[in-house]
Amino acid sequence: MDAQAVQRVREVYDVSYRRLVGQLTGVTGDPSEAEDVVMEAFVKAVKVAGEFARLDNPEAWLRTVAVNAARSRWRRRRWLRESAPALDLSATTYADLEPDRLDLLAALRRLPSGQREVIGLHHLADLPVAEVAETLGIPVGTVKARLSRGRAALAHLLAGSDVQPERSDR
Repeated sequence: MDAQAVQRVREVYDVSYRRLVGQLTGVTGDPSEAEDVVMEAFVKAVKVAGEFARLDNPEAWLRTVAVNAARSRWRRRRWLRESAPALDLSATTYADLEPDRLDLLAALRRLPSGQREVIGLHHLADLPVAEVAETLGIPVGTVKARLSRGRAALAHLLAGSDVQPERSDR
């Protein structure tokens, strides 16, 4: 392994890890899950350290890899829920978070994954719509539509409304 390339991964880790975990918490709705997928992205970066060291925007690459890892986990979890419905995988608590933050995370988890992804990346990661589209590999118009529907659903969920969020976005 190229020591300079691995050192570059370490430098990016030092600068970007906390920010990426914050961004992916918005995407996943779960701080532990966010840490896991960000670490998966850094592990992949170490495996391809030579290529990683030549990237113009390594943080964007890591964010894309982490979002893809989160999507893979959601698919596996959905399969598990459908295959073994007796298991309750949603009873995670976080004692160190403020109640309003817990409410936001709970509401984000209730959104369809497509809406959760765009809201997390746009509002919590502060990415422009075009970069969200590039990260997720979807058209800009789709990002805008999911943002609109996701914001409306979050507003209802956070207000305690009985209206269920629209489930059309994956």
